[in-house]
Amino acid sequence: MPPSSQNTRYSPALTNSPQTVTTTRNYQFGPCVSVSQPAVISGTATLVSTGSRTCLDLLKSNAVTLTITWNTGQTSMLSGNSVVNVVGAVNQTEVTGTIASGLFAGDTFLMNVTGAATDITLCTLGLGTVSSLYDTITLEITSFV
Repeated sequence: MPPSSQNTRYSPALTNSPQTVTTTRNYQFGPCVSVSQPAVISGTATLVSTGSRTCLDLLKSNAVTLTITWNTGQTSMLSGNSVVNVVGAVNQTEVTGTIASGLFAGDTFLMNVTGAATDITLCTLGLGTVSSLYDTITLEITSFV
């Protein structure tokens, strides 16, 4: 199984000028290990949105809501906030929050998203566009029970 990942496509490609863009973000989680839910070994999620965007938006922190469908058919709705940092040529996003409903409800989560920042940096300087991004993810759900 490939590592957990996020594959994002922008149509049309993002530029440093505002335009209406459809964003499609596909998540693949796995392999997963859960002591409390050993049948959970993988999960998926998809987000599609349309709105006015520029590549500068990729550097903004924001609220995040994501519903993961696990291989068991159960779902978890994550609700949190992201913090974005570009360190050298790496784009790092940390999302923290709680599982608002479904499997693992009430637990906290930490999701780290890491990918190349080259296209983002060039786009913000007006030297290119961003049509897609591929990032690796680590997701940790912590129960305090």
